[in-house]
Amino acid sequence: MLLPINELALLCFGFFIIATLYSSVGFGGGSSYLALLTLFLTSFFAIRSIALVCNLVVVSGSTFLYFKNHHAKIKEFLPFVVASIPLAFLGASFRLEEHIFFIILGSALILSAISLVVQTFNLKTNVETKTYPSYLSYVLGAGIGLLSGLVGIGGGIFLAPILNHLKWDKAIKIAALASFFILVNSVSGLFGLVAGNALSLPWRETICLVIAVLLGGQLGIRISLKKLSAKGIKRITALLVLVVGVRVLLVNGLGIF
Repeated sequence: MLLPINELALLCFGFFIIATLYSSVGFGGGSSYLALLTLFLTSFFAIRSIALVCNLVVVSGSTFLYFKNHHAKIKEFLPFVVASIPLAFLGASFRLEEHIFFIILGSALILSAISLVVQTFNLKTNVETKTYPSYLSYVLGAGIGLLSGLVGIGGGIFLAPILNHLKWDKAIKIAALASFFILVNSVSGLFGLVAGNALSLPWRETICLVIAVLLGGQLGIRISLKKLSAKGIKRITALLVLVVGVRVLLVNGLGIF
């Protein structure tokens, strides 16, 4: 699978921008990688695989910095990831029919767009946190882990708005959890793709895109965007993901157009 140079260059530029923006607000960019890849690639095995690898590259750096700055604690995050890892593996190992995959993917992208918009409301610096029963962490981790494995994203984009809505903890700790959640689910999802004989990584495209997100992710982590707020980034990204999600659902999944 060899994309023309001009298309590959355009895709790399898009991945670089996505990685820069998403890493600056604590995510890996998986939903937007999927959205872009569906415009250039036809193999949904390659789409899932590349998105997971790029997700993994971006959030590895973010997770390291969150732990280094003491915003993340393994003990508090374990219930989420213990439940999500096997379900992400299971979801990724499913060999879905192509139209079923695109229906799930399109729906997930639309949900991602909605969840991004939700995060832009009620962003208060001092939020009173609430305490919930421990089983809720396992339930959320398992459900989002399964969806993550099915479509090829880390799941943080779903987890973060839910936890913010529930006032689970401070925003910085939720961002740290989302980053760590994406990391472990991406790893688990990759192993699931291997187990299901569904891993497809066209090497030229994969190497170029990994370099693009590595540079963008490191840039986004280390700088603060002054001209565009985190709220603005999320709303613009939500619009783009929503448009592509609707297209994927209607055209690739349901075959309406």
